[in-house]
Amino acid sequence: MLLRVRAAVGQLLAGLGAGAGGQPPAEPRGGDGGSPAGASFCRPAFLQLTPEELRRADDHAGRAVQSPRDGRRRLPWSTGYAEVINAGKSQHNEDQACCEVVFVERRTSPRGWLPSREGGRELDGGRKGFYFHYWALFDGHAGSGAAVMASKRLHLHICEQLRDLVDILQDPSPPPICLLHDARAGSVEPSRMPLAEDDGEVPNNAVPRFHLEKAVSHESLVIGAIENAFKHMDDQIERERASQRLSGGCCALAAVYLMGKFYVANAGDSRAIIIRNGEIIPMSREFTPETERQRLQFLAFLRPELLGKEFTHLEFPRRIQPKELGKKMLYRDQNMNGWAYKKIEEDDLKFPLIYGEGKKARVMATIGVTRGLGDHDLKVFSSNIHIKPFLSCFPEVRVYDLTQYEHCPDDVLVLGTDGLWDVTNDKEVASVVMEVLTSYEPNDPCRYTMVAQELVVRSRGVLKERGWRLANDKLGSGDDISVFVIPLGGPGNYT
Repeated sequence: MLLRVRAAVGQLLAGLGAGAGGQPPAEPRGGDGGSPAGASFCRPAFLQLTPEELRRADDHAGRAVQSPRDGRRRLPWSTGYAEVINAGKSQHNEDQACCEVVFVERRTSPRGWLPSREGGRELDGGRKGFYFHYWALFDGHAGSGAAVMASKRLHLHICEQLRDLVDILQDPSPPPICLLHDARAGSVEPSRMPLAEDDGEVPNNAVPRFHLEKAVSHESLVIGAIENAFKHMDDQIERERASQRLSGGCCALAAVYLMGKFYVANAGDSRAIIIRNGEIIPMSREFTPETERQRLQFLAFLRPELLGKEFTHLEFPRRIQPKELGKKMLYRDQNMNGWAYKKIEEDDLKFPLIYGEGKKARVMATIGVTRGLGDHDLKVFSSNIHIKPFLSCFPEVRVYDLTQYEHCPDDVLVLGTDGLWDVTNDKEVASVVMEVLTSYEPNDPCRYTMVAQELVVRSRGVLKERGWRLANDKLGSGDDISVFVIPLGGPGNYT
């Protein structure tokens, strides 16, 4: 056990700059949507890179910034995007990105008795549904296989989850508590009937109990659809990881614009902020061993068998030495925010479930993020202890209502992988955004791409004798960096 722990710690210390995953990088198996094994590495399709541009994008020495080129298909909403490969920590760029406009078609009813709701959009051919705009970043670790598949499929899972809600979301009345029949069998008629039997009378003393119903908003239905889509995406990666040779896992950050609202879903350590009239509005939080300490400790407390008799769920300020048995030392468990003293026992000598702090914090000395997709085969180094039970695929979803504010052309939503945020804080990002936007005309559609490029360039830095350096001569980001800059006014509002 001691040798295994030493090896794990050694691997951790040697690979702190290698991103969230503790496993050595594997060659990406990417392609079109989890393509067959052996497919070459790929970049986002919307970049439309030529073979020569693809070669430059894969060059760790030059680290050329990639963006959609003028004259090619412009991204929806004049969205800006830029990316750059890492400085050599992995063979290829393990980030992936997706930007789509998706039509959600109402699930058809074979009997045709589903009532048409006022306000629904019906296209030529009788297709009933609505569109949503979608942007997403996937930060892969230990290979790009999971990130590639998620970039091709997650928006389709979101679409599938929304199909049963087409009529409900377009009906101003409260959502039905239950649906008559199975929606996936084709019949999705909402039922607003009382819960009591039609031919029975409800006792007077039972009326309050039967009529206590939670108020469910349309917004919460969309949030639930996105959460379930992440779960289905993770399940698909698990099912197909062997046949598609999907390596590693990925953090996922997605933004969905639907019916006047942005839904920003984050599972991992990427980050999103809104910059509105110079104000910074956080739209996500990072999920790391430190931010989710109590959830991880509580799971380990309830299911100690997951620790493999080699880890302790308790946290101590430092590793405990055998000579300290019987002494009192500071600790905290799953119920505590503060610290207290306890008498050190034999079990406390085990390796802590959470080790390190800040960017160096790891779960079981292996992985530095606690939410994301994939990682189904991730184990503690040189052991048979699976880490996936401690990792959640469910995102936190935050909502921003665009209709509540008047936005100017300089108001944007910025999505970035941790390669950006590791060396740049929210205020610095906002400063770059305002600086670049003021140098372009408000109706110039290229201005948001220029912001994305500048954010990537400044966080990457300039190559000097001592590596990539920022303007203040501090070490620049050696990680993959991907950034979306989305104008909040939408398409055509600033002409």
